Amino acid sequence: MKALSESSLLVVCGSGGTGKTTVSAALGALAARRHGRTVLVLTVDPARRLADALGLREIGNAIVEVPMEDGAGRLFVGMIDTKASWDDLIERVAPNPTVKSLVLGNRLYRNLTSRFVHSHDYIAMERLYEAHSSGRWDLVVVDTPPSRNALDVLDAPDRMKEFFASRLLKLLTGTGQSRLWSLGSRPFFAVANRVLGARFLGDVTVFFSLLRQMEHGFVERANKVQAVLRGAGTSYTVVTTAEQAPSTEAAFLLRALRARGYQPPSVVVNRAIPRSLAAAAGRTVDGTAAAAEADLLAHGSTAEQASRLAARVAASAREMVEVARREAAVLDGFVADGAASEVAVAPLRAADVTDLASLVALGESLADARA
Repeated sequence: MKALSESSLLVVCGSGGTGKTTVSAALGALAARRHGRTVLVLTVDPARRLADALGLREIGNAIVEVPMEDGAGRLFVGMIDTKASWDDLIERVAPNPTVKSLVLGNRLYRNLTSRFVHSHDYIAMERLYEAHSSGRWDLVVVDTPPSRNALDVLDAPDRMKEFFASRLLKLLTGTGQSRLWSLGSRPFFAVANRVLGARFLGDVTVFFSLLRQMEHGFVERANKVQAVLRGAGTSYTVVTTAEQAPSTEAAFLLRALRARGYQPPSVVVNRAIPRSLAAAAGRTVDGTAAAAEADLLAHGSTAEQASRLAARVAASAREMVEVARREAAVLDGFVADGAASEVAVAPLRAADVTDLASLVALGESLADARA
């Protein structure tokens, strides 16, 4: 894949269950080993699959280097700790130490950053930007959340700018603040104060007033993130399998990414039946059945048992040929409609990816297998 040698940022999207996290790590390992690059793999997915595949006991907000036995490059990995990343961001955008201290100590801030799902989307893009702009890595590979949630992550900078321009923020700050306070005597807010604490309204207004003071920093960062996402050095890859639901989702993501003005994405079709194997099975179905029947008879099976088992062998071979035919149609579809800039195939493997060696082997097979 061209992105492994030419891009500085690779954003990986796809449905859950397609092996997206593992493929992301394999691409990073391949870029380090084959192209001699210094690579960071960031996962937005909080699952432990990446850590397991790399044989690491713990990955947190800090970056961890993965020892590479050969190859001129270096590989680093990290998961995104939402709370710690938000604290780091406040450190950078707060206009002064007083605002920083008040925000970090605000109860509403602590709840929003740890529980509000879209805070995770925005901070993922912030970490992506920070890693990319640091200059420490030749390539940053970002594993996004499954399915269409990947679009939520990519749209997060726009949502942040929309929030600072919203009527809600104006109501909660400035002249609108007195109107909000006047609502405090109404039954709903009285109940809210009893349930959430006597300082509920105070926490809300103080927090959003502090946030308003950081508007310039947030909007400026959001614009920089968007510029990186649309930059010439950023590539996108959609990971899928050839099954109907994931491939349909992949087609949606391809259209959505291009509609948003991003670079034309590539596609990785994971766990595909190799065409050479399917072709061989198609040529030898009947011969395989006859050979199996003869072998069973030679080992003492009755004629009826041998015939029945040989028929099952032949049926399995025919089924594989049919599955491979459907997979080939999916691959051809990605190529024919021009939505993908490149299509690569990761063949079905006998064993799961559980260590660095098998991860590199997956990457190598991906680099060599093209649709």
